[in-house]
Amino acid sequence: MKTLLTLFAAMSAIITPVSAADPAPAGKTETAIIGGGCFWCVEAQYKMLKGVKKAISGYAGGAVDNPTYKQVCEGDTGHAEVVQIEFDPAIIGYKDIIDLFWLAHDPTTLNQQGNDIGTQYRSTIMYLNEEQKKIAEASMAEAQKEQTGKIVTEIVPLKKFYSAEDYHQEYFANNPTAGYCRVVVGPKVAKFRHKLEEKQKLQEAK
Repeated sequence: MKTLLTLFAAMSAIITPVSAADPAPAGKTETAIIGGGCFWCVEAQYKMLKGVKKAISGYAGGAVDNPTYKQVCEGDTGHAEVVQIEFDPAIIGYKDIIDLFWLAHDPTTLNQQGNDIGTQYRSTIMYLNEEQKKIAEASMAEAQKEQTGKIVTEIVPLKKFYSAEDYHQEYFANNPTAGYCRVVVGPKVAKFRHKLEEKQKLQEAK
């Protein structure tokens, strides 16, 4: 696994989101689908990682075709807010994506992240194949050893991913002074960075 310092190399020195992902790759990319609360937070966190080419906010896991944000927020579609991450496996692997997932949110709260409550905010990993499933399950087993509460993340096959409305894409980068971004997204991004730095220090000390 690449060091967390390497994965974090694309981040700025202050809590300012990267406004765009790396240029589209000429070679192979892979895809991961994860949900850990509001997709604005997850997208902003993962767009800062080297090797992540795109992070697209969207909906998945429900039974309604082409859902709208309003429908998903009402909680009747079965969809979760998720992020589709396209990454360069030569730089960051699927295992890295999932290992960092446990640092990006609280996987022990059922259908809730902070004040965001509802099934649309559930912790979820939606795998695209059996290999991703195995990696996700193994990663969760390791993460559980460091948690005091039981991890409630669902690991399920992806049914279909629907991109969210355009105004949701790069929301934190485009709206850094919005109330929710200042109170929730910004602090969550800062906390994510701090956890990575602390984990890196522990690795270097070994």
